[in-house]
Amino acid sequence: MSSKIRENAKLRGLSVIRPSTREAAFSTNSSSGSLSNTSTCETSGGREYLMMTDEQLMSQCEMDTFKSSGPGGQHRNKRETAVRLKHLPTGIIAQAAEDRSQHKNRASALARLRTLLALKVRNTVDIDAYIPPLELVQILPAKSTIRGSYQGPQIGPNNTKFVMGMQALLDLIFAVEGSVSDAAKKLGLSTGALSRLILSDDSLRMAVNELRATKGMKPLK
Repeated sequence: MSSKIRENAKLRGLSVIRPSTREAAFSTNSSSGSLSNTSTCETSGGREYLMMTDEQLMSQCEMDTFKSSGPGGQHRNKRETAVRLKHLPTGIIAQAAEDRSQHKNRASALARLRTLLALKVRNTVDIDAYIPPLELVQILPAKSTIRGSYQGPQIGPNNTKFVMGMQALLDLIFAVEGSVSDAAKKLGLSTGALSRLILSDDSLRMAVNELRATKGMKPLK
């Protein structure tokens, strides 16, 4: 990635967390719908990426189609219906191949790309003056002392809006270097309540545990 983009990223306080030499923990190597990320660059995106419409996000992507060895037996579709998306500003890649429809695979790959952007793109947090953004508050359980009833019911992992809250939560956890107890204090929750929220989503759990491992902390279970 160019030095100009790196400089813009630094100025805006945004980065892509560098994965280990193996493929990212929350990706899969199967041809039938994987999330993959081999990017090691910095970015000038961040929260804005997740706020984009599908069309806007697609405009930042390079799309490839390919044949898949997915389900279907002798009736397997031999056309290139599998879709791979590469997000050009970050280098993050997501793909889908589980459906015979290229249109549906494109939609699935785009949804997975949003998840990977939430998991991998970090926004700088001023921990001393920290105020949780609305998208984070909305995924917190009702028992949070900073959550009001006017914010509606808790948004869970099956809601498409969850990824924005997940990104904001990871921003906070990275800012406190993996300490769930420190993050919980900022969110008006007990350590146990925040741990349960993290464990409610597999990709979120793996991202947090990957960070904690680098800090010599025990994984959440």
